[in-house]
Amino acid sequence: MKYKCVIVDDEELARGLIKNHLSKLDDFELVTSCASAIEANKVLKNQKIDLLFLDIEMPVLKGTEFFKNLSHKPKVIFTTAYRDFALEGFELNAIDYLLKPISFARFFKAIEKYLDQSSFAISVAEINVQAKTDAVFVRKDRKQVKVFFADILYVESVKDYIKIVTDDDNHLTKQSLSSFLEGLDNRFLRTHRSYLVNLDKITAYTNQDIEIGKVELPIGESYKLSVLERLGS
Repeated sequence: MKYKCVIVDDEELARGLIKNHLSKLDDFELVTSCASAIEANKVLKNQKIDLLFLDIEMPVLKGTEFFKNLSHKPKVIFTTAYRDFALEGFELNAIDYLLKPISFARFFKAIEKYLDQSSFAISVAEINVQAKTDAVFVRKDRKQVKVFFADILYVESVKDYIKIVTDDDNHLTKQSLSSFLEGLDNRFLRTHRSYLVNLDKITAYTNQDIEIGKVELPIGESYKLSVLERLGS
């Protein structure tokens, strides 16, 4: 299996550098490199792409705006010459954020992150078919550990990891909060960029925070309306 990639950057030298880095990896196939988001959009509409190397600061349409509007989003690694754009990139659940000029060592680290997430997603999807809808398996200490939905209090994003908090234990595993939420049922709700909660475990709430036992979790401004509607306020 080869992972199909597309490079999007308005700078020819930047496209060439990533192309050269990719050529050293046997499991990755460069489908095409594009000088603009408009050009890339045509490619993404016509074939399935696994990984997008996307420059943020481009004329006409920024990479982040382009990615937000994609209906079918591949995994993305953002590239840019400006460090200030890092937060915006990660808020879109990017695999990584590469600052130009991109060394092969740093590029390879981003690729490893992508492979970790891809293999995890595949293993979880396979196991969840057997587990039906009452539990999820998470990677911990080189094992797949079964965690029942009913035992989860809340889940916290911690950089490249998530911390799954239960009544009896915490599980730290490498995965994004968004992808983990996709495997849960409708008792779970995203309440903040860094938190999702089990609605069955909420003991109190205000317009600003949610309480689960003695723990207070903030409600993010961008999530407030949907959270309060779900909670019946």
